[in-house]
Amino acid sequence: MMSQSIDQTLFTTEHVRTLPHVKVLGVPFVNTSLETCLRLLKSWISDPQPRTVNFVNAHCLNVAQHDRYYLQVLHDSDLLLPDGSGVKLACRMLDQELEANLNGTDLLPHLCDMLVEDDKRLFLLGAAPGVAERMAEKLKERWPDLEISGVHHGFIGPEIIEDVLAQINQGTDLLLVAMGVPAQEKWIAAHRERLEVPVVMGVGGLFDFYSQRIPRAPGVVRKLGMEWAWRLLMEPRRMFKRYVLGNPSFLLSVRKYGEEAIPGRGLWMKSRSNWRHFRWRVSNWLTPRARRTMDIVGASGVLLVLSPLLLGTLLAIRLESPGAILFGQERIGRHGKPFKLWKFRSMYIDAEERLRELQAANESEGGVLFKMKQDPRITRVGRVIRKLSIDELPQLWNVLRGEMALVGPRPALAREVALYEARARMRLDATPGLTGLWQVSGRSDLSFEQQIHLDLFYLHRQGIKEDIKLLLRTIPAVLTSRGAY
Repeated sequence: MMSQSIDQTLFTTEHVRTLPHVKVLGVPFVNTSLETCLRLLKSWISDPQPRTVNFVNAHCLNVAQHDRYYLQVLHDSDLLLPDGSGVKLACRMLDQELEANLNGTDLLPHLCDMLVEDDKRLFLLGAAPGVAERMAEKLKERWPDLEISGVHHGFIGPEIIEDVLAQINQGTDLLLVAMGVPAQEKWIAAHRERLEVPVVMGVGGLFDFYSQRIPRAPGVVRKLGMEWAWRLLMEPRRMFKRYVLGNPSFLLSVRKYGEEAIPGRGLWMKSRSNWRHFRWRVSNWLTPRARRTMDIVGASGVLLVLSPLLLGTLLAIRLESPGAILFGQERIGRHGKPFKLWKFRSMYIDAEERLRELQAANESEGGVLFKMKQDPRITRVGRVIRKLSIDELPQLWNVLRGEMALVGPRPALAREVALYEARARMRLDATPGLTGLWQVSGRSDLSFEQQIHLDLFYLHRQGIKEDIKLLLRTIPAVLTSRGAY
């Protein structure tokens, strides 16, 4: 293992500046060996001073010419590493020889060796839901002693950013961020001051390759410098613009401008990029507060307007069967925090005791949920209020208390959460809701896996516009009673 031969010399940022550099289209990156790069990283991971490592390839350099904020982020990197045959060819055009192709996929095995050797901890952040988990499993198969402090997908909305940062800051030594260019570099730059991690590294599509979601090019293809052609073959639609159009454009720009950034785009492009970044920061601050305001105003308004219906339901339940009018049940909320959810009672008072007898008649696929169309535990009034979702209205009180939102994944029972696999547990990243995407897409007619898929799809797109759409779609879903029983 190469990392065993690496000494413990502390490399500072000043040391990095003394290393040979190459500048292409206004972006300077180090031109050094793999061993020197690993010595740097080993030293930095053991040092509390925060440092950021990024990579630059032909696509990155193309993007940087149009996005001057991203260009500035690259300049601010403590270590910027060359990646790919396009950069290597550009160096040759500038009469420079690139000493090593230092891409994240080739560095990862050495980094894992290093982390195991020094008892350091790794956090995987990015990619689609489930990919980071699969990557963690692959890493643990090869390095059983590797400590992984946590994993999280890359769809991080303003509602969960504080919790994600808290997870990362619990003893992480190396954070790998895989959100794609330039989103990952901008995300790191925006949150670097709050990340208590010695080394943060933007790694692009590394998780997709290492989790084997996308197969990496065979070794002989990589040695020939044709990995880009392999990626184009694997993802032709997504990679066509990047490689078929982007690579020739990049090489023409290098031939024309060499080391200098393409002129004529500076001030306007920088202003536009800074404005986009400002809007993104404002949105991150404003969105959760606006959604909470919408929850409070919406819940209060519905309670007021429907108060006659609520009183009528209360009376009907009391007249039909003995027992409490409201049914309180412990549910699991955001990040696994339990709370008491309230409903109008729609079952006889011995419903929980009779559940075991009925488990064999469960009609829900997967064994996590219990659903039965002709459930004998439900009262006559209960069937009506369930069909029209009136039984859920007391949860508006949970919304006012902040335990729930108007829109979000439905809160699950503790026994259901205990059966969740890693993918299903991602539902707990959001505040549970009164309605959600699967509630307006079939409700109980959907399988558990379909419900999970829809909930995770919502988590990727959650926002005020999406919430308003789902609230409007809830009205016809309730009136038609599709999938409600």
